[in-house]
Amino acid sequence: MTTPPPLAITQGDPSGIGPEIVLQCFLQQPALCQDAVVLGHRGVLERASSWVDHEHRIEFDELSWGQDGFVSERASSPPADGSKRVIALINLEHWDDILQGVGQGLGEQRALSPQTQGALLSRRLPEMGRIEALSGEMAAQSIVSAIRAALLGHVRAVVTAPIHKEALALAMWDYPGHTELLQHECARFLGRPDGALPVRMMLTHDELTVVLVSIHISLKEAISSLSIHGVLETLHITDQALSRSLGRRPKMALSGLNPHAGEGGLMGREEIELLTPALAQARAAGLDVHGPVSPDTVFMRARRTAQRPGEFDAVVALYHDQGLIPIKYLGLDQGVNVTLGLPLVRTSPDHGTAFDLAGLGQARSSSLLQAIQVAQQLSASHTR
Repeated sequence: MTTPPPLAITQGDPSGIGPEIVLQCFLQQPALCQDAVVLGHRGVLERASSWVDHEHRIEFDELSWGQDGFVSERASSPPADGSKRVIALINLEHWDDILQGVGQGLGEQRALSPQTQGALLSRRLPEMGRIEALSGEMAAQSIVSAIRAALLGHVRAVVTAPIHKEALALAMWDYPGHTELLQHECARFLGRPDGALPVRMMLTHDELTVVLVSIHISLKEAISSLSIHGVLETLHITDQALSRSLGRRPKMALSGLNPHAGEGGLMGREEIELLTPALAQARAAGLDVHGPVSPDTVFMRARRTAQRPGEFDAVVALYHDQGLIPIKYLGLDQGVNVTLGLPLVRTSPDHGTAFDLAGLGQARSSSLLQAIQVAQQLSASHTR
């Protein structure tokens, strides 16, 4: 039987908790991470290991990235007693070599600022708990490398540690977040404009799954851009993704926009003019979708608990906070972000960089472990 490609894990923002929770995953659940490869800067990860690996169990095995995948440069096998956690690493301190290798031509050539270029060449590490361009550049390099590895078939899924959007912008990566950068890189690889590769953000928790129609835009823009096409597209993307992972067609709820789902037009007409026509077209295509359901009850009705299974497999929410507030209220330790619509599997923890905890060795890796587990499951169903 052919050994499947490994799982890729990015380092996240080096000034935040990303690097340390990545290493914690290997220390806490080595079996879950045994076939994973980390894409990051060795100096960043070695610094993080000093905060979380007090028994000095972590060793890095630098891999080279070639036409046929990854090759270990390690001279010997790891100790048989399991005392060490050998972490396979694509060291992005060799970023220029990676760009000139198999990744060439998959992304734009970028001109770095002299300050960032000098910091990278000197191997300077970003300060902890601060927003800076160097951190944004390092984080973006990790993401782009992982995407390219997945698109070339060298890894079977990508798990991304948290980044900071302001740091990304300071490094002149003009994307509101992970999702948009992923969309852009994949669209380029496929030779399409970004708009021809529609993606959606799904947040999943043991008790609730939510998919968003719009993501990182203002509330005013989210409402004004709402359309029958956008809602219908979201329903189809959700149906396709969950049908694959569940092994059956999902039962979905479409949230209303206005209080009480518009109350028959008394509190807004979006439900009548936009949502109901989208639902009619979705049902005509065979989708199992219900609504519009009042947004103040739909999440409660969909929630899965030990006492009740929940009425729906997923809720399609109309804008960012409508869907994320109930997910995050249930707890950040278990939430996982999944990007739907990409030609690859991508998951991430449902929390941010937590600058206030960075470098203290106190950050919890629970959500990242959940993201790795979900990526393992989705990549298995993705290849079936």
